[in-house]
Amino acid sequence: MRTIADIVEAMKANPRGIKFKDLARVCDACFGEPRQRGTSHHVYKTPWAGDPRVNIQSDKGMAKAYQVKQVLKAIEKLEATR
Repeated sequence: MRTIADIVEAMKANPRGIKFKDLARVCDACFGEPRQRGTSHHVYKTPWAGDPRVNIQSDKGMAKAYQVKQVLKAIEKLEATR
């Protein structure tokens, strides 16, 4: 099983080649459980209002590249606030 750090590095290298379940693992680790999971979207609460938002959805088992990029920006912002 890949670590969260391994998945984040893979996200940076190729945002198009990320499995949705791996992106969800990263989001769960960084932002906690999603406040919405029952629909096609997983919506995560962030400690700031507005962008970058963390709202992901599966595209035939893969993460959408633009959402991977949004998650990377959110992780950067989260680390900057710590």
